[in-house]
Parts: sequence; C-alpha cells; structure tokens
Amino acid sequence: MDLVPIIDRIGEAPTAALMGLGTGIVFGIAAQRSRFCLRAATVEFARRRLGPRVAVWLLCFSTALVWVQAAELLGVFRAEEARMMAVPGSWSGAVIGGLVFGVGMVLSRGCPGRLLVLASSGNLRSVVSGLIFAVTAQMSLQGILSPYRNDLAALSVTEGGHNLNLIDWLGLPRESGLALGLAIAVLALYLARRNRIGASTLVFASGVGFAVALGWISTYALAQVSFEPVTISSVTFSGPSAATLMFFLSPERILEFDVGLVPGVVIGAGLSALIAGQFRFEGFEGESTMRRSMFGAVLMGFGAMLAGGCSIGAGVTGGSIFAGTAWLALFSMWLGAMATDVLFDQRAERAAA
Repeated sequence: MDLVPIIDRIGEAPTAALMGLGTGIVFGIAAQRSRFCLRAATVEFARRRLGPRVAVWLLCFSTALVWVQAAELLGVFRAEEARMMAVPGSWSGAVIGGLVFGVGMVLSRGCPGRLLVLASSGNLRSVVSGLIFAVTAQMSLQGILSPYRNDLAALSVTEGGHNLNLIDWLGLPRESGLALGLAIAVLALYLARRNRIGASTLVFASGVGFAVALGWISTYALAQVSFEPVTISSVTFSGPSAATLMFFLSPERILEFDVGLVPGVVIGAGLSALIAGQFRFEGFEGESTMRRSMFGAVLMGFGAMLAGGCSIGAGVTGGSIFAGTAWLALFSMWLGAMATDVLFDQRAERAAA
C-alpha cells in the first residue's frame, strides 16, 4: 500500500481521515446489510438460543481475528504498536465499564454501532440515543465525568506500562490467534447453516470483521511513512463519536482517522438502506421507551470510555489483537447484557403474558 503519493498531494491528516472514511463506509454497508449487533446476539444467548444474531456476531468476530492475525504473520501489521497495546490497560475499567455498558446496551436496544447504522437509515430514536452516547462519552473523556472514570480505571491496571497480549501471556505460538479465528469461523458457519442464513448475509457479516482489519492495516501503513506520529487504531465508536462531535463544535478542527470513521459509517449505512429500500423514518414508541433508551445511552457512553472501548472497539477491534483488557471487557459486556435481559425484559414479558 503506497501512501506516499496521496500524502504528498493532500497531507498526512487528510489521508488519515480519508482512511477512516473508507473504513467507515465498508463497515456501514456491511453492518446495515447483515444487521450486525452485539445486543441482539447477547439477548439470543440469554434466551438459550444460538440463532442468526449469534451466528452473525461470531462470523464478524472470527473474520476480524483471521484477517488481523494473518496480517501480523505476514508482517504488514504489528499489534504491539497499536494505541490499545502501547498504553496500560485497566482491569477494573474493563470489568466495571463492561458491565455498565452491557446494561445500557440492552436498555437502548442497540450497541453504538447498531444505533449509528439505524440512525443512518432514518431511525430517529437511534439519532437521539446516539447523540446522548457521544455527549456522555465526551463528558467521560474530558468533562465532568472524567474524574470518576479515572478513579475507577486506576483501581487495577496492567503492569509494565502497556496492555497484556493474551497469546504471549499464555505462552502460545503466534499462529494460535489465526487458528482460533478459523475455529470460531467454522462454528459460525455451522450455526449459520442451521439457522438458514443466506450467503449475502454471511458475506456482509464477514465485511464487518474485514472493516476492523482494514482500519488496523491502513493506519499502520500510514504510520510507517508519516513524518508526524500517527495513532494506530481501528473501528470503535466511543472515542470517534466524541471526536466527531467536537470536530463540528470546536473552532480548532483536527482531521484524523476517528473523524472520518463516523461520517463514513453514516454514508455507507445510509446508501445501503436507500438501495435496499429500507430507509424510513421511525420515532419513539412511547415515553417509557424514550426514557429507557436515553438512560441506556448514558450508561453506554460512560461504560465504553471506562472499559477502553465499545462493543466494537473493545469487543471486536481490541479482541482481534488479543488485548487482555479488551477480552475481559467483552466478557463483562456479555454478562451485563444477559443479566439485564433476564432480570428486566424477560421478567416483563412473563408478567405481560
């Protein structure tokens, strides 16, 4: 990937934003067509079903693992240089933030990535929830909630000034990550066949995972030829949502990968919905639903910043490079989401029956 001609023509920062835009478009199209959502997968699992949502999530996750781990083995990407691995991770933040995020995800009826995709398809409930998520994420990063986030994150952190690589910690060969990705892909395809998922859905579900790998590889390639320091990152929606919000609100506008990512998802998902005839305006179903979604968005914004990423950022992007805190955060998100569904939604459905 020769980026020098592009950098010479438009500059390093616009090139990074352009990469984010392209990655976002791929993610938006793939997520809209596959209906990818961690919340839907956790609800299925909590109700003792290995249905189509679980299959789609596993296929996305395994695709990210396979592509990213293969890129490492081929030498076109180095996980230890990624921002998530180069700084200390928080074990306490992963657990507490993951649980809080999981609760909010079920209350909002969608993970941040799914909310952004739905908002791009005309869902006004998701527009409101997404904006609240972005504002809360910014408040947790640099605003009034940041001291609480810092205190919780400081309770337990990784040693050595960097995050923990699970493969190295377990003493496994480097090929183990690729092997695990392939094994999960086989399971995902088995579940997909059992649930009669069409080939197009499988392709687009894989596209979500490919977008994660695309982000990692492209930002790494840019960092190798850039004169200025470049943050090696990929798809996530906590930091980028806050960064995009501040880009349009602050007089000092800084172009970067994160700023291009969110508009890219909006463009990709919106165009996909229009072409598929699925774009339509939808609002809140009632006052109680609105309160629930807004409160859930607040929990997701704070939880994502505390956990070190959202369901995509920690769950898939961080998981694909075997960051220890990312895997713990993902596990906590599943627990928080399933517990919320069991204790609230399933109980309410039984009471109404």
